[in-house]
Order: sequence, then structure tokens, then C-alpha cells
Amino acid sequence: MVEVFLVKTGDRVKGLKVIFTRFESIFESLRGRKVAIKPNFNTADPPPASTDIRIIREVIEHLKTYEAKNITVVERAGPADTNETMKTKGLFDLQEEIGGFDILDLSSIPQSEWVHFQPSQPSDSHWKRGFLFPKFIQEVDAIIALPCLKTHRYGGHFTFSLKLAVGLVPRQGYDYMKELHSSSVMRKLIAEINQIYSPTLIILDGVDSFVEEGPEKGKLVHSQVMLASTDRIAIDAVGVAILRDLGTTPEVTKGSIFEQEQIARAVELNLGVREPSEITIRGADKKSNRYAEHIKTMLS
Repeated sequence: MVEVFLVKTGDRVKGLKVIFTRFESIFESLRGRKVAIKPNFNTADPPPASTDIRIIREVIEHLKTYEAKNITVVERAGPADTNETMKTKGLFDLQEEIGGFDILDLSSIPQSEWVHFQPSQPSDSHWKRGFLFPKFIQEVDAIIALPCLKTHRYGGHFTFSLKLAVGLVPRQGYDYMKELHSSSVMRKLIAEINQIYSPTLIILDGVDSFVEEGPEKGKLVHSQVMLASTDRIAIDAVGVAILRDLGTTPEVTKGSIFEQEQIARAVELNLGVREPSEITIRGADKKSNRYAEHIKTMLS
């Protein structure tokens, strides 16, 4: 059984502090460890288009209290320029202000810092030639993923923790993004990128969400929820349920949640839970528990 922790809140920072308390044992295990933080910086547009800089600040400061050995914010933006996106989001200003962390712009690392992933069995991948991912991901002890809650009008249908992995594939050289976005099985390709790593903790910001369009703009809803889990499939399944509760696109609404192609392919690859019965949604308080119980009914 896997837990998805739910906080019903309109305050990101307060919600995050509640999540920290719930997952204190994970942060304790990161003492002296090398930790990567993977935000959602497709563009520099405000949340839910991209991760709120306050969330990144709080996560870094919390890791520092547990004396993480090395903390690195790692990202490759797109279609926007990565360096400009980081600058506009205030990441470099944050580094100057609080220190204690590094920034890795994946669009600027040399070819020698990329590793080629090609499954031994052709049936394990729909990518024509496999794909590259940063060597850095193999070198860290833990990854904290910081996705947002939103739909994806370019074929992903939704973009939470599984879709976050696309930012670990380069845009330079071979055009992996063209292959991805032109593929009839795009959502399977998204899931397959996740074979290269496993996040230690996922914190999903759904204080605001896009229920249509996305990822950089869309129909905005003040959904007032934050989720946290150690399981990508579980948290994405709950995210789909929340979008359905809010009223969303036909693509996200159609069929059972575990038939959604990103999730179904992730299940085939054994990336997390296999069915709704393996998910427990636990609320942070009475208000959160009421909403958690409601969302639970939508999972199957």
C-alpha cells in the first residue's frame, strides 16, 4: 500500500511545512546525501505553469537543516531558454540570497555528460533510438520532484510527476522533442523516460491548476490542494482524479484513470503501484480527509 498525502490549502508554504512534518523520516535519511531538486520550468510563467520559487526555497532550506551534503536544482526548460527561465524565475537571485545549493542547466552541459539509454528488449521502448539523459542523475543519492497540477494540450493530456521527466532529455543534437511530440504514442514515451531514475519524494503543487490547455497557460482553477508521495503512479493517478473533480478535458476524463496511457505504460514498466486498491489517500486534517475520501471514490 502506498500513501498519497493530501493537504487542502490555499497557502503553498504552510502546506509544504505540513508535508515536511509527514515525511520527516525521508528528510532525515538525506543527511549527508547528494540531493537533486527537479522543478517544472518549461517556461517562466507563474504557477501552475511552473514551480513556485517559494517552494524551491523552502525545500532547499529544509534540506539544509538536515545537512544534505550537496543540493542541486537541475532542469532543462523548453520551449523557453533554460538560463533565461531560471533567471526570470529568480533562481539565481535565490542562490545569491540563501546559498547552499548549486544550479545545473542541462542545456549547457557537454555531450560527454549525457548517457544513452536503450533498453535491451525492443518491446521495452517506443523511442526510435533510445534517448539521452544526464549522467548527473546517476550520481545523486536522491531526487525531489516538484511538479504542478495541469493539463497538457500538446498530447500529454496531463503533466504531473511522470511528465516532469521530459525535462531530463536534451533538446540539442538529435531532436528528441520532435520525436516525442509527433508520436502517436507520446504518452507511452513520457512514461518510458521514467525508467532512468526514481524520485525519493514527489511534492505536487495544486494550489492552482490548469484544467484545460496547459502547460504554460490555460483555464485556471484555484484548486487549493497539495499532494506528496514516494510513488509517481500513485500521485499522478490522484492528480487525474482531482482534475476530473474540477472539470477537465475529454482526454483526461475518458475511461478509468489507470487506462490513461501515461499511467498504463508506467504500470507495465513496474514504476509504481499497479492498481487503485494499492493507494491510500491520507488527509492532513479533517478538511483534507473529507476531500481525500471524495477523491478516493474517483480512482477506480
